[in-house]
Amino acid sequence: MRHLRLPAIIATVAALTVGAVACSTSGETSGGTNTTSNGPTESITVYSGRSEELVGPLFEQFTQATGITVNARYGDSAELAAQILDEGENSPADVFFAQDAGALGAVGASGQFTELTSAQLDAVPETYRSPNGYWVGVSARARVVVYNTDALNEDQVPDTVDGFTDPSWAGRVGWAPSNGSFQAFVTALRVTEGEEAAGAWLEAMEANDTQVYEKNTAIVAAVAAGEIDAGLVNHYYLYQYLAENPGAPVANKFLTSGAGALVNVAGVGILTSAANPTGASSFVDYLLSPTAQEYFATETSEYPVVPGTPAPEGLPPLNSIGLSGLDLNRLEDLAGTLELLQAKGVV
Repeated sequence: MRHLRLPAIIATVAALTVGAVACSTSGETSGGTNTTSNGPTESITVYSGRSEELVGPLFEQFTQATGITVNARYGDSAELAAQILDEGENSPADVFFAQDAGALGAVGASGQFTELTSAQLDAVPETYRSPNGYWVGVSARARVVVYNTDALNEDQVPDTVDGFTDPSWAGRVGWAPSNGSFQAFVTALRVTEGEEAAGAWLEAMEANDTQVYEKNTAIVAAVAAGEIDAGLVNHYYLYQYLAENPGAPVANKFLTSGAGALVNVAGVGILTSAANPTGASSFVDYLLSPTAQEYFATETSEYPVVPGTPAPEGLPPLNSIGLSGLDLNRLEDLAGTLELLQAKGVV
């Protein structure tokens, strides 16, 4: 089996967990106001774990709607969370926009988020917000199995991730152990089924010659090409691939139970050290607005989390999937997941 080189994020997050130096990211970092040839303009600094390609247009729409400039620092959500923890009250960020609840939970647990307003929290179901009021989800994505429709029909795909440990799946499945979404899934596995069961599953998948890829997009492409028959990914990668490769022989199966049925959220929190908390609150309001919710549905093929905005066509209802009763804040122990992945030889 081909292994990836241990990603920098593992060493970085582990080091910062015990108080080492912050990791570096790129992007603008100023906050408060900017001075232009036309005079001062209001601005906020957003640490974004979502890529510029994905949310840059949305930030521009926010600026057009409010006049508030977004100075974005893009990077990996876990690395940005680690950086915020290290920066403490000196963080230049007003807002942390993370791709998963685990990173938000880690910052919330440190006491570096201020409470959001009741209106912001009540805009989404309880499942998709912090019980302490520190962060709120703005879009959701489901873990799925993407499979090759020339090789399999949906009934031949296991209903839980445990099914892929069967020897009949040897060498036919792909995963991306260094990807944050996969790591969030493993954290959910640890939380719901225990450390021993999670470790046993990883060992069994490793022994079954599960194929390693760097990203979800590469897994979908490999499935479409027949390189593997199935892969563990987030649901929206299929739609991104089909937009560029219409008619490709790939489809998603939504799992029915266990950690493989995880629904995670991208979300936002406002830092206690924010230089412009009012502008930051306006940013949160905008991400929860009908305009932004429709953007997530139409441009990123994610689930809107504010009731009333239609989900992308063909997706099962959001309230019909997911892990019942899972507090997404419990996904905050990324360091423990990384340690387990290393111990089992997965990364």
